[in-house]
Amino acid sequence: MRKNTQTLLVLLCLVVHFSNAQEVPQLTSKDSIVQSSWMVGLGYNFVDDSGDMLQDLFAVNSEWNALAYPNRVSIGRYFKSGIGVEAIGTYNKYKVGKIIDGKVNQTESDYFAIDSRVTYDLNKLIGETAWFDPYLGGGLGYTDANNTGRTTYNAVIGFRTWFSDRWGLDFNSSGKWRTGDSGTNHIQHAAGVVYQFGIEKELSKKGLKKLALIEALEAEKKRVNDSIANVEREREAAELAERLAREKEAAQLAAAEQARLDAEQKRKQDLRDRIDALGHVYFDLNSSYINQRSKGILDALTVILDENPDVKLRVTSHTDSRGKSTYNKWLSERRVKRTVEFLVAAGIEEERLEAEAFGEDNLLNECNDDTYCPEEKHQINRRSEFIITSF
Repeated sequence: MRKNTQTLLVLLCLVVHFSNAQEVPQLTSKDSIVQSSWMVGLGYNFVDDSGDMLQDLFAVNSEWNALAYPNRVSIGRYFKSGIGVEAIGTYNKYKVGKIIDGKVNQTESDYFAIDSRVTYDLNKLIGETAWFDPYLGGGLGYTDANNTGRTTYNAVIGFRTWFSDRWGLDFNSSGKWRTGDSGTNHIQHAAGVVYQFGIEKELSKKGLKKLALIEALEAEKKRVNDSIANVEREREAAELAERLAREKEAAQLAAAEQARLDAEQKRKQDLRDRIDALGHVYFDLNSSYINQRSKGILDALTVILDENPDVKLRVTSHTDSRGKSTYNKWLSERRVKRTVEFLVAAGIEEERLEAEAFGEDNLLNECNDDTYCPEEKHQINRRSEFIITSF
């Protein structure tokens, strides 16, 4: 007895220790971050070809050229290393009155550009975030502006801000320097929506720290469980015979209960079979009155319900597809009402009967409004059915 008391005290201390232990956190989607993906974008570009490059950078009214509709598309592949490769197409117009290459533009002209660039995600240096991605990059492109084509060296600075793993906004500015003597150097700003697909995610630094904490807590939990298991083994050795006796008794009780359930299930199935064997109550065309054949079925159903006072039924009535659906709905309501009234008049308590009318909604064959059928097929659908809802 003393040994058992000591064992119980040790077990109690371990249980208390375990219950007071820190709750194990769970990794969530917020603990992971997109590491690589494809990305497509659609948005606007704004061209500053005033000729002064970085002077009057925000002279929007006098130097920026823009269109009212989206005029920039992009596609790119972004890798775990932080490197991204992009292809970008843009269209714009140099507007009359804007400063182009130091002069007030007198003639509207088209602007086309195709650019490729390599970018680097600065989060790789400053720390990862799931919603803010600043980047730097450079590349090459071809621009046709002010009726002059030129290849360009490009440099870009920008950032993306994310609303979800897939959707975000992209804002960037690119300096574009000509490689030859034709054309001008200019700046192109951009803003648009981006969508990611082909996503690969990994744990963020915060997620990795949480994972380490989870593993440490799981290890502590295992240590406590091992201690509890050792105590349990000692108790189980002493209680084995008693447990076996209880298991034997439980098995006998389970077998008896299973036999009872099997018998009850057989009784229920037999009852279902008896009711199903009666068949449906059928109605004449455009009629809700119970005919002689159907009265025989309902009389037999009454006998079954009298023998089984704990049984409740759902009575459903239906029509064929002929006639308007509103009329058929009304007619099925009349049929189910007369069916239930017949059973109640025969002595069945009304609270044991649930009525539902479906009109022409639940046809048993192909005889809908678009299909010709002979009368004997339409007859199949003019019926009341009986479904056991409670034993």
